[in-house]
Amino acid sequence: MNSPFVSDVPAAAAHTAWREARAAAGCPARVATVRVPVGEAVGRVTAEPVWAKRSAPAFDSSGMDGIAVRAQDTVGAAETTPVLLTDFEVVDTGDPLPAGYDAVIMREHVHRTGEQAEIRAAVPPYQHVRSIGEDISAAELLLPEGHRLRPVDVAACAAAGVVELAVRRAPVVAIIPTGDEIRPLGATLEPGDILDTNSLMLAAQAREAGCAADVTEIVRDDPDAITAALRAAAAGADLVLLIAGSSAGRDDYTARVVAGAGTLAVHGVAVRPGHPVVLGTVDRTPVVGVPGYPVSAALTFDIFAAPVLAELEGAAPRERPSTTAHLARKLPSAIGMDDWVRVRLGRVGDRVVATPLPRGAGVLTSLVRADGLLVVPSGVEGHHAGAEVRVELLRGLAEIDRTVVAIGSHDLVLDLAASALRADNPLITLASSNVGSLGGLVALRDGLCHLAGSHLLDPATGEYTLPYVDKLLGDGFAVIRLVHRDQGLIVAPGNPLELAKIDDLTRQGLRYVNRQRGAGTRALLDHELARRGMDPADIPGYAREEHTHLAVAAAVSSGRADAGLGILAAARAFGLDFVPVAQEPYDLVLRTDSLADDRLAPLWDLLGRTGFHDEVEALGGYSCAETGRRIR
Repeated sequence: MNSPFVSDVPAAAAHTAWREARAAAGCPARVATVRVPVGEAVGRVTAEPVWAKRSAPAFDSSGMDGIAVRAQDTVGAAETTPVLLTDFEVVDTGDPLPAGYDAVIMREHVHRTGEQAEIRAAVPPYQHVRSIGEDISAAELLLPEGHRLRPVDVAACAAAGVVELAVRRAPVVAIIPTGDEIRPLGATLEPGDILDTNSLMLAAQAREAGCAADVTEIVRDDPDAITAALRAAAAGADLVLLIAGSSAGRDDYTARVVAGAGTLAVHGVAVRPGHPVVLGTVDRTPVVGVPGYPVSAALTFDIFAAPVLAELEGAAPRERPSTTAHLARKLPSAIGMDDWVRVRLGRVGDRVVATPLPRGAGVLTSLVRADGLLVVPSGVEGHHAGAEVRVELLRGLAEIDRTVVAIGSHDLVLDLAASALRADNPLITLASSNVGSLGGLVALRDGLCHLAGSHLLDPATGEYTLPYVDKLLGDGFAVIRLVHRDQGLIVAPGNPLELAKIDDLTRQGLRYVNRQRGAGTRALLDHELARRGMDPADIPGYAREEHTHLAVAAAVSSGRADAGLGILAAARAFGLDFVPVAQEPYDLVLRTDSLADDRLAPLWDLLGRTGFHDEVEALGGYSCAETGRRIR
């Protein structure tokens, strides 16, 4: 084998083993201290305590625009018995308090009559006076060691007379992309080539953590070349991230290279995604072998690299805020792995609702769209729908509170609406999750979404959605027509198999790709099969499932399937041909009392716009003749 066996070390044990390996290798515990001007220190971590060199304010000063007076001279002043003062001085905010005076009266409370000031209320000593040292006293501790400096911190330091700060220098992170198939950004790609987006992402994560990032040239899949690049990077960096080759395939050399050039502490951690991570040291420098899948790479940085970088600066690891949420659908998880799940969040009623996103390690868009992360611990087999979970926030709760949660059938119009709403108002988010029409109606019933997208056909009546609303939901729910759309067979350009109707799907050797159970498109296919007396088992690939129309089109476009039922807009998006089967309505179902919800008002406005209708129909296969009409 080219790589040592991938193990399942628990995350806590992996951290411990790597820490011990770093200590044994003599890796520095902290990066060096440097002195920088106070104005350049934001984001850095203090390397020693910061003491005030002077008081702020450095003198008794006026806290308001007005007049400086002796408080005892105002005794007895009232609306009915005003006091006329001749002994006072005019002051502005920040002026030193004139000698002999001990209070300030605001200008708007003073009635000037010639050279006199009429006072209609007595004032206590030191009213509106900022005493010396009120903010900062000379010689007091301003900031401890290990404090990450914020704009307010450097302002306080400057006010206290500190012009230079001792801070930890920015740790240097070296990033080494590897792989014969990896190409730099901007390169022309051939089949099998992959753009080097991981380096871009990891470098940005390092800079966001306050570090300097140095990305090397792409290194080919050769152990000697990788070893040379690793040693060179380790010589000038505080942490090396070696991308890809961390698993146990033919060209996965990372673990072997780290073991040969230094110390291999861990290969394989019980986390998902990111299981094949490599942790070790080379020449007194910590090394992380980062998995090549992008989500694995991003989470590996968060779980392993970020804490070590904070430790090098002597600071506490940066922590995201968290909240309690309720799962919108069942979340299974394998025993034995800490499962990091990306979720979309929204507030429905008085609960924050979390909808799991696709969990593949290569689905980078699941992180792009995620509002939070939840960890299913290794000893838990997942959670049921509605279960209460703890979620680490990637967006603020205020943003989440303004999010419209749509769960149900996939449709491109919802994506278009989400973009249009955000363009109108950056504070609005429409977050749709694709679990099929039936799953959406169940989520709505259970109070886990605002809207359910549905196009479920009832074979008994020939009606869409309304019979299911009656059966599953009952009274108190409204239905709004979104669009009519064309459903048909998505096939390769030119329709090389000459598929003309549903009956052709049983053809020997044909590879079909289906939608998931509970999807309205699946229900439509089953209805058409039943109407013809066809057995689903006779369709090659019937059991193969995808969760969106675009995923079906992608499978056909890549040659992995010959046909799949889906919407015309998805076929057009991939330049595929289309064999019409049916035109169907697609509706939005919601609680009747939600019709007046302020969060949904911008959506109803959008659905009434002619310009939006034009954009929808330009996608192909859509009719907006009834868009926005309430049908129940």
